[in-house]
Amino acid sequence: MPEIRHQPVAPTRAQLLASGARIDAHRHDDHQIIYAGRGVLSITTDAGTWVAPGTHAIWVPAGTVHAHRAYGDLELHLLGLPAGDNPLGLTAPTVLRVGPLLRELIIAYTRDDRDHPERTRLRAVLLDQLRVSPQQPLHLPSPTAPLLRAVCAVLMDNPGDTRTLGELGREAGASDRTLSRLFRSDLGMTFPQWRTQLRLHHALILLAERTPVTAVAHRCGWASASAFIDIFHKTFGHTPGAHLPGSPPDSA
Repeated sequence: MPEIRHQPVAPTRAQLLASGARIDAHRHDDHQIIYAGRGVLSITTDAGTWVAPGTHAIWVPAGTVHAHRAYGDLELHLLGLPAGDNPLGLTAPTVLRVGPLLRELIIAYTRDDRDHPERTRLRAVLLDQLRVSPQQPLHLPSPTAPLLRAVCAVLMDNPGDTRTLGELGREAGASDRTLSRLFRSDLGMTFPQWRTQLRLHHALILLAERTPVTAVAHRCGWASASAFIDIFHKTFGHTPGAHLPGSPPDSA
């Protein structure tokens, strides 16, 4: 990562970011909730990448060095919380599902910077809703083992690559047994789990760039559009078409 900026106070505000825009690596002394009202947001740390579409938010604990990137025109909502105020008890970045009520609370709170009693009450309800927001396994961890980095780099360059772990291992000079062990010990997940996460992350990015659903399925390595739609629905609770620009928010 480039030089790390230290911004003691995590801002609370709404802002627009053009597709492809980045916010370089920085850290806050506060916790931060980051929500994309429109578009897709990615947060990257040394531990990996978290991606959140418009039905999800990312919790970033105090002190975490992170960088942002926008996919599609991004309506960004930032909400800072003091380090001593951790309603979720989370110590690592986490993706949270955002229901309709929490969505409206975040948007209203970040668009109004006036200090008044109504806003204080709004914040209290927002934190109550945050406490019951389901956590989502949308973390793509970064490998540290050299062999694993080589294999993962191939797939990150082409998420549609359908080769088996054994076939990828022969290219990297390692057995599938060795690589399977490394996936579990280094990344805490199996190879199929990691590849599915990678494909879902890439799919969200392609959808934000207005790529048709069938083309997304093909480019991300699913055997058919129906197979892609099925895993997408199981993960996010709705179909990928809801993430195409211009579609209404859907948190069903």
